[in-house]
Amino acid sequence: MKDFWIACGHHLLDRDASGGLRVTDEFLKAYFARLELMPPQDACAVERRLHRELLADPRQPVSPDEIAAIADDDARGNWRFVLAFRDHLLRHPTLEAAYLSLVRSGANDLPPLFVNQLAHVILRNALDGCRDPLVLRAAELFFRPQRILQHEQALLLGDDEMIGGHSLTPVLSLMSMLGAATHAEVDVLSEENAEDYWQRSDHFDMAFNLTAGGRGPGALGQAMARWISHLLGIDAAIVPLRELQDARLTWYVGLDVAATQLGDRLWHGEELDERSEGRVLALFQLTFADASLAIEEVQGEPVYLILAMTPDQKLRMKPQNLLTGLPIKRLEMVT
Repeated sequence: MKDFWIACGHHLLDRDASGGLRVTDEFLKAYFARLELMPPQDACAVERRLHRELLADPRQPVSPDEIAAIADDDARGNWRFVLAFRDHLLRHPTLEAAYLSLVRSGANDLPPLFVNQLAHVILRNALDGCRDPLVLRAAELFFRPQRILQHEQALLLGDDEMIGGHSLTPVLSLMSMLGAATHAEVDVLSEENAEDYWQRSDHFDMAFNLTAGGRGPGALGQAMARWISHLLGIDAAIVPLRELQDARLTWYVGLDVAATQLGDRLWHGEELDERSEGRVLALFQLTFADASLAIEEVQGEPVYLILAMTPDQKLRMKPQNLLTGLPIKRLEMVT
């Protein structure tokens, strides 16, 4: 079986009987070994001792007074965040349960980096056994901000961090179709180069084609369905749409902040201007395999999912909205 996203640390975790990810000492040590937590040469004795002891016993309790005794302000902040994250993970039987608790509570006191990394490793578990690189690349949208790369009539997404290290207008290489080569070249994942993804999955250096009518929207729909099934135990079919047309917007989920804002406007009967409509990247229709799971108000009606870009042409997907925004009842019973 081909592996992918090795850097997320899924090899360091155990699985419970239901396939959920259980925290291990090795996984926690990987966080304490991060560069942000490595004491510099001029670090105080308290910080050095704390780092050394946590690498030896990553579950040991740490009191607020110990953190307060660290001399450096930035170091104190880093340790507070990572220990709060560790303690949250240890309070739950699996990473999946920890993530659900986090997003349902609406807590926003953890840096987005930690939440995204948690989504990353959970997705790796949910997609274990997936053989389609296009679905895996689509799933990167869940935890990696994207930048819109316009090329002729194609809607292409490139990893924002990777693209940000190059020109704002990198050359897009569609392999033999374009063939141009510069230091800022970005390969667009396609049928021809799909096998390359397995070796490059941790580099996030392949662009994703989300053009309507292509395979990209369907691949993203599959990734979203796997995410919902893995975390909520609910089976759903998610298919891309070209436009809403005259459909009744009985229920919708914005897959990012920008999409939620646009959906709210539609919900209140406002017609979107051309500029606002142009920010919509993709539309999907979700139907539950078991319609009785939906609340009575929407039973028999599809749920619409909206994906949109920000005014600065970025995409910051919020996969937690798929877990907290669906019109389902008996939520606690299916998780």
